[in-house]
Amino acid sequence: MIVRVSRAVAIAVAVALLAPTSSLQAQTQTVPTIRPDAADRVMLTAGRSTVLTTDFDITRIAVTNPAVADAVVVKPREVLVDGKASGTVSLIIWGGDTRKHYDIVVDAGVSLLQQNFQDLFRGEDINVAVTENSVILSGSVSNNDVYLRAAEIARAAFPKSSVVNMLALPGGSPSKQVMLQVRFAEVNRNAFLQAGLSLFAVRDTFAARSTTQQFAAPDFDQDNSSLLEFTDYLNLFFFHRGEGLGGVLKALQGRGLLQSLAEPNLIAYDGQEASFLAGGEIPIPVIQGLTGQISVVYKEFGIRLTFTPTIAGDVIRLKLRPEVSTLDFNNGIILSGFRIPALNSRRAETDVELRDGQSFAIAGLMNNVSQADKQAIPLLSKLPIIGNLFKSRADRAEQTELLVLITPRLVRALDPDEVPPLPTLPGEFLQRQEGEEPLGNELTDAPKPVAPVKPPPPGTVKKPPQR
Repeated sequence: MIVRVSRAVAIAVAVALLAPTSSLQAQTQTVPTIRPDAADRVMLTAGRSTVLTTDFDITRIAVTNPAVADAVVVKPREVLVDGKASGTVSLIIWGGDTRKHYDIVVDAGVSLLQQNFQDLFRGEDINVAVTENSVILSGSVSNNDVYLRAAEIARAAFPKSSVVNMLALPGGSPSKQVMLQVRFAEVNRNAFLQAGLSLFAVRDTFAARSTTQQFAAPDFDQDNSSLLEFTDYLNLFFFHRGEGLGGVLKALQGRGLLQSLAEPNLIAYDGQEASFLAGGEIPIPVIQGLTGQISVVYKEFGIRLTFTPTIAGDVIRLKLRPEVSTLDFNNGIILSGFRIPALNSRRAETDVELRDGQSFAIAGLMNNVSQADKQAIPLLSKLPIIGNLFKSRADRAEQTELLVLITPRLVRALDPDEVPPLPTLPGEFLQRQEGEEPLGNELTDAPKPVAPVKPPPPGTVKKPPQR
C-alpha cells in the first residue's frame, strides 16, 4: 500500500512540474510577431495625379483621408493616386500575403507659385513654403517693389491664407515697429444773423399783436386780456403805458471760432492694425423687438485714426483711415423721451508709401453749411416800406476745415542705459511734520547705486563699537 501511494505521488508531482512548461510553450507559439512595414514617400501637387506600380496583384486598398488624396485601382498591379489638397495621408495596398505602405505628401500648388515667381522676377531668390493656413516667403530680393509685389501675388494666389513675408532686402532696417506721429488740426468758423419785430397793443376796448412765430413774442393772459405775459424780452423792448402800444425787436449778430488740435503718437508692429480715438461715447437707446424693452448701446465719436503699416526695407507703406465726428443736436431725434443727437462725420481712406521721417498731409476736408430761415405775415409783408415790420429772418453759416499731418518713423526698444529720467520735483510735494522721516525729495527711475565698501588694509584690527 505504501509503494502504490509513493508512485501516485511521484506521478502527480511530475505532471505538476511539466504542465507550466507546456502551457508557456503554447503561449509562446500562439503570439505572432508584428513588424512595422517601411513606408515609401510619394510627393504630389494638388490637382495632379501619379500611378503606383506593384509586383503583386492588388486585392484591396485603403486611404486615411480621401479629401487630401484619393486612390483607385486601374489595373491588377497599378493604382492611380489623385492629389486634392495639401496634407499627408497613408495609402495601404494588400495583395495575397503581401502588404505595402505609402506616405502620400500633397503640396498645395507651391511648385506653380514658385514657377510664377521665377518667370516674373528673374534673378531674385524667392522661396515659397505653404502650410495649412499660411504661405511663407523666404529668400532675398533686390528692391522694395519686388518685396511688395511678391507678397501681393502670394496673397492673391491663396486668398484664404495669411502671407508671412520673410524676404530680406539690402540695407533694410532691422526694426519691425512703426511709430506714427499724427497731428489733427480743425478750425470751425460760424456766423449767424437774426432779425424780427413783434408789435402789440393793449387798450380798454381791444388788444392786438403781430408775430411771425419765429421768435418769442408776448402773449395775452387768459384771465385778463389787458395783461401781457413775456417769455423773452429779446434784444429791444418798448412799451408806452399811456397809449398801450409796444414792440419787441430781435436783432442779433454773432461770429464764432473754434480751433482744436490733437497730437497722438501710435506704435504698431509690421502688418498689425493700430487705432486711436480722442473723443467719447454717447448712449443710444434701442428698443428690443416685441417686448418693448429699452437697452443702451454706446456709439463712439471724436477724432479717430486707424492705420496698418507694412515695412519694406527703408520704405513704409501705410493704409490709413482718419475720421472726425462731432455731435449734431439740431438734426437729432427724440425717441421715448430721449434726445439722440446725430453725428457729423468726415473720413478718408488712402494708401501711401514713404520713407522713415517723411511726412504727408491730408487736407481739403472742408465742410460748409449755410442755412437761411425766413417767415412773413401774408399781405402785410407785401406793403411797401412798412412791409419789413411784418417779416423775420435767421441766417446761419458754418465752415469747418480739417488738416491731418502724418509722419511715420521706424523705432526700436530702448536699452536700460538709454531710458530718459522721469520729471523731478524741485521740492517735497507733501510737507513733513515734526518728527517724521523724509519720504524723498525727488522722483527717480531706480534706486541710486550704493558705493562699494573698501576692505581694510591688511594688518589692521577692527575695533568693536563702543557702547
